[in-house]
Amino acid sequence: MTTTTPVEPVAEPVRAPRLAHLPVTFFATVMGLAGLALAWRKAAAMGAPEAVSTVIFWIALAVGAAVALAYAAKIVLHTDAFRAEIRHPVRLAFVPTSTIALLLLAAAGREIVPGPATVLWWLGAVGQVALTLVVLSAWISRPTFTSTHVSPAWFIPVVGLVVVPMAGVDLGPMWLSRFAFWAGMLLWLALLPIVLQRLFVHEQPLPAPLLPTLAVLVAPPSAGFLAWTALNGGTIDVAGEALLDVAVLFGLLFAALALRLRRLPFFLSWWAFAFPLAALSAAVTTAAATQAVAALTVVAWTLLAAVSALVLVLAWRTAGAMAAGRICVPE
Repeated sequence: MTTTTPVEPVAEPVRAPRLAHLPVTFFATVMGLAGLALAWRKAAAMGAPEAVSTVIFWIALAVGAAVALAYAAKIVLHTDAFRAEIRHPVRLAFVPTSTIALLLLAAAGREIVPGPATVLWWLGAVGQVALTLVVLSAWISRPTFTSTHVSPAWFIPVVGLVVVPMAGVDLGPMWLSRFAFWAGMLLWLALLPIVLQRLFVHEQPLPAPLLPTLAVLVAPPSAGFLAWTALNGGTIDVAGEALLDVAVLFGLLFAALALRLRRLPFFLSWWAFAFPLAALSAAVTTAAATQAVAALTVVAWTLLAAVSALVLVLAWRTAGAMAAGRICVPE
């Protein structure tokens, strides 16, 4: 008589809930939508219907509320996953997208809902300064950061500071807007050679999911132009023209590199395209409305149409990826 040893069933690995994998980069969707609303608001000076900006703003606000609630639930229910994200050498730079989203919603909605926009601006401005300090402190104190972790995403905290004056000149104290602007511009100039060296003389090329962050090169000078013009009461001086010229240069550089990106599979990081290009569109539109140059007006309308189409494509691809279960999964 033979006996057989019972085989114990192999336990299947425990999978974390989808919410635990909700990436902080989801706030980039809000930035893109709010940036597009701001671009259309600027285009009203060229005859664009303000209703378009209003509709996009309400969509951005709804998406922002949904993302904020979901991410707050992640922080409460999956604290370890949240801590791992803010300690991640790459994702840390994306954490300030949460406060930048608030600032852009305030800038896009200050004429529509000035009261709530003021609240959003204060939350965004104070939060942005705090998160910038957190990110800078981590870069300085953590030995885990190396040159391979550097990417254009490192400009994100800088962009957030520069965005503060866009609505801050109307909704907050001028000293805070000036402080944020100059701090952001100083950090941008300090980080620029570091990031360019990483891109030009790289030890390893940027991984595919981070290639869309090349668009972030456009954001600091574009947002800087809008902020500087707002601080100057709408006047475009030599400094403003210099920022706009640099923004256009990086825009052309990104356009030259864009062909490399079209074959990439869809990542949520594709939303990194949206806000920088929307900010460039708003900057060129502001210059076109002020200077009334025919060629500049054509460029402004072309950019606005292109960014609008881009956001529609990104929204469609994101919805498809969510329906297929490719969002909020382990990387």
